Amino acid sequence: MSRVVYVNGRYRPCRQAMVNVEDRGYQFSDGAYEVCEVFGGRLVDERRHMARLQRSLGELRIALPMPLSALSVVLHEIVRRNRVRDGLAYVQVTRGVAKREHAFPPPDTIPAIVVSARRIDRAQSERTAQAGIAIITMPEMRWARVDIKSVSLLPNVLARQAAREQGAREAWFVDRDGFVTEGAASNAWIVTAEGRVVTRPVGDEILRGISREVVKETLTDLDLAFDERPFTVAEALAAREAFATAASLLVMPVVRIDGHPIGAGKPGPVAIALRQRFHRHAEFS
Repeated sequence: MSRVVYVNGRYRPCRQAMVNVEDRGYQFSDGAYEVCEVFGGRLVDERRHMARLQRSLGELRIALPMPLSALSVVLHEIVRRNRVRDGLAYVQVTRGVAKREHAFPPPDTIPAIVVSARRIDRAQSERTAQAGIAIITMPEMRWARVDIKSVSLLPNVLARQAAREQGAREAWFVDRDGFVTEGAASNAWIVTAEGRVVTRPVGDEILRGISREVVKETLTDLDLAFDERPFTVAEALAAREAFATAASLLVMPVVRIDGHPIGAGKPGPVAIALRQRFHRHAEFS
């Protein structure tokens, strides 16, 4: 079955879906996006994702091209048309099509929107989680407002490629002070030797992860000690456990960092429990 994509008001077969070459998303990365998990045919945490999309667009001074209620209809329809039971739904909004000039185009420029969905192999994801993943660390090289979920992701692309070339799944960025910020496409967590779960507090230097918020609620349910503070690579290497969170990963155990085993070198009980309970605290629509 051919994939269906929604582009600026029309549902089109993926091969026929096109955007203008002067779309500012293509020429300037002038836009924002969101990725929602699809679980059992339902969107996971749609409300939270759309709130973050609105925030990102507000920071970029881009108007949402349709009411949230209409966008919700499109999201559910694109999932239905693509028959996605388990997968990801993607929304991208750019400042629209205009003559190539760095400053904002005229105020009447209509923002552009693309919505798509694709399937993921849930069984393969579970097998990956059972084994855990390896990550590498690298110096932070992104812009100073990564709290905005911008489509400008070239540093993330380079980081993920570096990870792949070293036999790893993800890369964690490290700031000038030696503290981990987050992953190329995930938030970073450790479990200390004392059993405290640690992740960096939100700020301009990390994305306010939706899965991160769900995990925080799950930690409360499990009555686990939790600290929002920066941690170093050395702390991560000495940790009992480490894991990453994202809509595409849920809670993914990290078993190696820069080639060094973490804890026992296999998924730990905290990460496993958080993954098992994740959807109990997520919202479905």
